Amino acid sequence: MAEEPTAPSDPSFNDAFEAAVKKSSLGRVSAAEQPTGAAILSAIGGVRGLIESILPSFVFLVVFLITRDVWLSALIPLGVAVLFIVIRVVMKAPVTPAVTGAVGVAITAFLAIATNNASNNFVPGILLNCAFLAAMIVSLIVRRPLIGVFVAVLLGEEAANWRSVPRQRRLMTVATLFWVGLFGVRLAVEVPLYLADNTAALAVAKLILGVPLYAVVLWVTWLLVRAVFPPKPKAVEPQSAASE
Repeated sequence: MAEEPTAPSDPSFNDAFEAAVKKSSLGRVSAAEQPTGAAILSAIGGVRGLIESILPSFVFLVVFLITRDVWLSALIPLGVAVLFIVIRVVMKAPVTPAVTGAVGVAITAFLAIATNNASNNFVPGILLNCAFLAAMIVSLIVRRPLIGVFVAVLLGEEAANWRSVPRQRRLMTVATLFWVGLFGVRLAVEVPLYLADNTAALAVAKLILGVPLYAVVLWVTWLLVRAVFPPKPKAVEPQSAASE
């Protein structure tokens, strides 16, 4: 009796983690590339990705300052996020980034409208920063700096023994501390503003401490990674007999 084919097993946690790291901004930078402004812009999604990241928050701020209306302040940015999806569909571009952004905007809009408090629009972002900060701190406590773990996933064998190389471990610790600083600064600024129910200032803080600060920390991380994992020199092709 022939054996029935076995169903493919679900991806393991390691597989899912590796896929997530490779899809992150850090996964989109190349150790062989110079960390220029253009390269960083490309890593965070290019001009389109930058606009899709910033515009909903900017629209929220403008609408709230003009109307002070929770519904309009929450729903108009959601409409902008949905418009990004439509534009990507029309242009036959990948829609996943826009869909992910729209889902995030929808969650924040729901919280603001359900509680009739525009400041609650920022709760998911604050909680997400708390989670990332906790993950980074725990990784430092257990002496497995999270940025080093990410780099090991991205570079494979080239970085497999990074924890046993003092300089690599030290700089990956420094890189992780920069990300601790990023999330810590965001929380130090945004949480008091949220508790004070200062929605306008909270929106401004999110814009300033969002993509701009993120891009700076990503650039510094890139420099640190290149310092200890320099790009391999390209192999020189032997000249042909005809060219000699």
